Amino acid sequence: MTDLANLQAPSLADFEILADAAFRRLPEEFRALCEGVVIKIDDFPDDETLREMECETPFDLLGLFRGVGLAQTGGIMHTGQFPNMVWLYRRPILDYWAEHEDSLGALVTHVLVHEIGHHFGLSDEDMEAIEAAAG
Repeated sequence: MTDLANLQAPSLADFEILADAAFRRLPEEFRALCEGVVIKIDDFPDDETLREMECETPFDLLGLFRGVGLAQTGGIMHTGQFPNMVWLYRRPILDYWAEHEDSLGALVTHVLVHEIGHHFGLSDEDMEAIEAAAG
């Protein structure tokens, strides 16, 4: 039996490991198109992001894509352009996980695919297919 009395919530470093593993499980052709996308892990979105996204609480946002997606650029980076970034927010993801039946790994994969999907301008159906391919 698992020693539940000493179990601790996954840290930011643990989430980086989960996100890296989720990314590696994505289909190769999808990962190849993600070159240059930076994945960041934070406990919560910053105040500016919360205002911009019109969040009622810091727990309302599980992840975020910031940048210029391939659908808008045709894949061409412009001089001075910041890299495209995906944020995964640890505390909101843990809160969501506590209230649902998904495994933590599946939830991190779902949020990661959804946010990267914004980079490509993918439909929900496209993202579901990629997520299914990732297992």
